[in-house]
Amino acid sequence: MIIKAAALGCALLLSKLEGQEVAPQPGTQQVGESATDNSTEQGRQGEGQPQTSSPTRSGSDLTGLLTPEEPRPSLRYDQPILCTRLPPTQEVPSGEYRMQCDPVTRRCLIAPSHELDGDGVEIDRPLLRTSDCERAEASANVRVQEGYRFVPAIAESPPGWYRDEQGRVMQFNFDLHRRIYLGGAWAPLFRGGEGLTRDRVRVDFGIQAEIPGGDEDQRLNRITLLETELYLGEPSLDIALLRYDFSVERKVPLFRITTFFGEPRRFDIGLNLGAWMEALHQETIERGDSELSLLTWAAVHGTLDLWHSQDLVSYVRLRAGPAIERDRTHGLNTLVPTAALEGDLTLDMDGFHHLFFAAEGEKVLLADTVEGRPQSPERLKIRAGYELILLAINDQPVSLVVDGRGTWRNDIPRVAAKWEWSANAGLRVSLWAPARRNAPLASAR
Repeated sequence: MIIKAAALGCALLLSKLEGQEVAPQPGTQQVGESATDNSTEQGRQGEGQPQTSSPTRSGSDLTGLLTPEEPRPSLRYDQPILCTRLPPTQEVPSGEYRMQCDPVTRRCLIAPSHELDGDGVEIDRPLLRTSDCERAEASANVRVQEGYRFVPAIAESPPGWYRDEQGRVMQFNFDLHRRIYLGGAWAPLFRGGEGLTRDRVRVDFGIQAEIPGGDEDQRLNRITLLETELYLGEPSLDIALLRYDFSVERKVPLFRITTFFGEPRRFDIGLNLGAWMEALHQETIERGDSELSLLTWAAVHGTLDLWHSQDLVSYVRLRAGPAIERDRTHGLNTLVPTAALEGDLTLDMDGFHHLFFAAEGEKVLLADTVEGRPQSPERLKIRAGYELILLAINDQPVSLVVDGRGTWRNDIPRVAAKWEWSANAGLRVSLWAPARRNAPLASAR
């Protein structure tokens, strides 16, 4: 009886297993099942659940490819740049970019080719003062496929210029030795025994240029045109048509001194001698009822740099030599030897701070006797000043100029020789002042 019951149970169990289907394992695809059905099923299973897929690398969505950095980097002006088109975004609908890639870090800096408004949206104004770029339409897609990172950046700017995050460029480095300037200053005058003259002002004008040169030796040529100072209140005029000088750093020393006390030793002594020349310098002075008009036809001086900077722009030097002068008031031609100690110092890399000083003595020789003054008159002049750039208007610097001057002379007939002191303070606009020759890149700073 027991054996019959066991046999009946086994038969029922086998019949049940034969009618049951084998369920597929999760994540496996049955033979004959299409990829479309599989993706549809995956989409159904993902409804209402967050997606965690990685950013696309197809290049059709620029936003998904960007990896911002803080602070925002800048393209380098001194390295190659590509102009390319990338997928448009809400901020840059044109898709026009400037791109600079590093194959080592697989990183591409991209900057819009147009300026942005205050909200960071592209406007129809191309970037100014950019470097040349190579047009490469397919380069961006290639780098996308190669897995490069795209970093939003600021476009490049030339040395001495800075570009903000809107793409606007501005100058931060100025060469005040290469400019056209126009200025004015309050210039009160104090004369011993006569009190202070307050209603006196000065108008300045001039054109300055510096030109490097020299084949064997380093040389810096300086040219000044129409340097003018016009005083109102107590009228006087000082204008020089042309002035030229140069500084030099000689590679071969003037003297080579060798000593033989023990081991031979050599000492190099160099003299950095230059030249200073001036043509057609007019000076007109009024003191009470007396007037003196002097015209320097030409002056040729030698210079000795006691010190100069590596780029020769700043210097402290001695200057001496003769000048041929015409006393137009008395119809005399005279010889005027001059000796001076002078300096011009640029105190910072960006050219914002300038210090200048001079002490000069002149002696008038070969002059006929003029009633009311000595046979050989003398002149002494002292000057020291400081110029500071305050701001720039359309990248033209506006500077504050303050200086003090002292003059002693006895060449004005019937005017007693005494020291005259003046303090001058005013503003000066430089209509052309490019970046200094050694100006750094903003990105390097």
